[in-house]
Amino acid sequence: MERLPRTLELFYDVLSPYSWLGFEILCRYKNIWNVNLQLRPTLIAGIMQDSGNKPPALLPRKAKYMESDVRLLGQHLQVPIRFPKEFFSVILEKGSLLAMRFLTAVNLEHPEVLEKASRELWMRVWSRDEDITEPQSILAAAEKAGMSTEQARGLLEKISTPRVKNQLQETTQAACKYGAFGLPITVVHMGDQTHMLFGSDRMELLAYLLGEKWMGPVPPAMNARL
Repeated sequence: MERLPRTLELFYDVLSPYSWLGFEILCRYKNIWNVNLQLRPTLIAGIMQDSGNKPPALLPRKAKYMESDVRLLGQHLQVPIRFPKEFFSVILEKGSLLAMRFLTAVNLEHPEVLEKASRELWMRVWSRDEDITEPQSILAAAEKAGMSTEQARGLLEKISTPRVKNQLQETTQAACKYGAFGLPITVVHMGDQTHMLFGSDRMELLAYLLGEKWMGPVPPAMNARL
């Protein structure tokens, strides 16, 4: 019997460390599970506002737990994730609007480099404790992802256009309509069925829905390259 087409939409924001963890796992498994992975740059601030949720950083116990949790998960998932020194400033003051508009522009015009560009922005803020709010920071990440200076500057010039702004807003609203109250969310489309999974720790359940085998956060094919 012919297998139903399977599409996964990953809604994420580079301000979210859990989004990075889920992103890396799905990128590792997309070919193993033969799924169509669609990356959806989203603004987490918009989701928080729409859902009435609050960032974990605002609750001291959650913030303390989160630091330990992210560190251990990074080790387990083999993702070089580290908390920025000025965590509260990064999360609550600086935000990710410029970065997510830039990734939205990348997705509109050069989707083939979206994965690498997203990863480089995560590397800046969540591995090397570097800025992602200034144009030069965005350009540095884009060039590290393989884009030419001219190409990156051209995209950066478009982040304030109605097309890019509206697309980021529409993507964020789409996540809200699926029921998002934070990020990441993975939306599973199988035939006429749709499932929304929140967080980076629902991969075993995702494998179950897809009828696939979960082989841990670093599957054997990936281990062979490490």
